[in-house]
Amino acid sequence: MSEQQDTSKLWGGRFSEATDSFVQRFTASVNFDQRMAAEDIAGSLAHAEMLCKVGVLSAEELREIQDGLARVSQEIEDGSFQWSIELEDVHMNIEARLTELIGITGKKLHTGRSRNDQVATDIRLYLRRAIDLIGAELTRLQAGTIELAAANTDTIMPGFTHLQTAQPVTFGHHLLAWNEMLQRDYGRLMDCRARMNQSPLGAAALAGTTYPIDRAQTARALAFDKPTENSLDSVSDRDFAIEFCAFASLLMTHLSRMSEELVIWTSAQFNFIELPDRFCTGSSIMPQKKNPDVPELVRGKVGRVNGHLVSLLTLMKSQPLAYNKDNQEDKEPLFDTIDTVLDSLRAFADMVPAIRPRKEQMREAARSGFSTATDLADYLVGLGLPFRDAHEVVGKAVAHGVEHDLDLAEMSLDTLQGFCTDIGEDVFEVLTLEGSVSARDHLGGTAPAQVAAAAKRATALLAERH
Repeated sequence: MSEQQDTSKLWGGRFSEATDSFVQRFTASVNFDQRMAAEDIAGSLAHAEMLCKVGVLSAEELREIQDGLARVSQEIEDGSFQWSIELEDVHMNIEARLTELIGITGKKLHTGRSRNDQVATDIRLYLRRAIDLIGAELTRLQAGTIELAAANTDTIMPGFTHLQTAQPVTFGHHLLAWNEMLQRDYGRLMDCRARMNQSPLGAAALAGTTYPIDRAQTARALAFDKPTENSLDSVSDRDFAIEFCAFASLLMTHLSRMSEELVIWTSAQFNFIELPDRFCTGSSIMPQKKNPDVPELVRGKVGRVNGHLVSLLTLMKSQPLAYNKDNQEDKEPLFDTIDTVLDSLRAFADMVPAIRPRKEQMREAARSGFSTATDLADYLVGLGLPFRDAHEVVGKAVAHGVEHDLDLAEMSLDTLQGFCTDIGEDVFEVLTLEGSVSARDHLGGTAPAQVAAAAKRATALLAERH
C-alpha cells in the first residue's frame, strides 16, 4: 500500500494540501464496501437513464456511460479492476475508472446526486438482495424441518420443562415448535424488506437537487416501491439496517436454542438423535469422540450478531441530521451479520433433514420421570375429584414409585387404588405413552393426528411464498 500523498481527489478542489497517508487509510472504506459494486453500477445506470430523460445528458452521452459501466462491471467480475485506497470508496473508484474509459462524459454522471444518497441507495439494494437470499435459505430450513416432523408424527419422546421430564410429546410436535419460531422470523424479515424498499436516490447531499430529476423513474428502474419522502431522512436513515440486525439476532437466538437441543440430544446421556458424520468432527486425542461442531458453532455465533446489533444502535443513537462520517461504520457489522446468518442457515438447512431420530431411546426416556402423572391427575378429575385433590393423590403415587423404582404404568391396580379407591382398570389406558399423546387431540396439541395436520398447514404456508 502506497504511503505517498495524493491531491488528485474527486473532491480535492477545496483543499490546499494532500490528505495524510494514515488518514487516507483510516477513512477509506473501499476494502469492505467494494462488495456493493454491482449495486453501485445498477444505481448509476438508473440515474444516467433518468438524466437523459430529463435532458441533462444526451442520448449519446447515455450510451457512452452505459458502455463504460458495462466494461467496469466486466473488469470487476474478472478481477482485473484496480481498486485504489486513495479513491476512498467503491463509488469514487468506479467513477474514476469510468472517466478514464470514456473521458469527460464520465464526470457528468454525478450530476444531481451525492455520495450520500448514492451509498444510501447501494446499501438498500445490497441488503434487499441479501434478504432475498436469506429468505430462500430460511424457507429451505423450514421445509426440511416440516418434512422431518411429518415423518415423526407418532415418534414419542419426553417433553421437558426446566430440562426435567414433564409430559410425553411426539418428536414431530417438537420439530414443529422450531418451525413456529422460524415462521415468525420469516415474517419479521419480510416486514423489514417492505419497510426498507424505498429509493433514496435523488436526495443528493441532504436537501435534494436543483436539477429536474425524476425520482419516481429511478425508483421503478431499481424495483423500489417508491422514492423516500424526505431528503434529510433519506441520507441519514440507517434504521432499516438496525431492523435487519434485530431480525438476525432473534433468528440466531432461535438457531442457538435449536443448537443447544441438538447438542444435548446427541450426547451419550440422551442419545436421542444421530447427526451424519459430515456435520461433526472428531477429537485429536480421544478417538471415540464425535463432536456436534456445526450446532455448537452456530450456538456461539449468536454473540457476534447480537454485538453487531448493539454496535449499530450505538452508532446511530446521537447522530444529528443529516449524514455523518460515523455512518461508514454501518457496513462492516451489517455485512458480517448477513454472512453469518446466511452461513448458519445454510448449515442448518443441510443438517436438519439429515437428522436420524433414535426412536427407541426417545420412547424409553419418555417412560422415565413419571411423564404421565398429569394424565393420571386428569383421569381423577374425570372421576369427580377437584384438581388440587387429584394433584395430591398423584403426588403420593409418584413418591411411592420413586421409593420402589416403579413407573405409574408399572404399578398394580391394587396399588393405585390404595391412593384413590375410585381408580378403575381403565386407568392404564391413560397411563400409556401412546394414550397420553393421543389424548391431546386439539389444535396445537401433540396427538399424532394433530401433528400431521399441523405439518400439512405449515407446508401450505411455505407454498404460498412462491
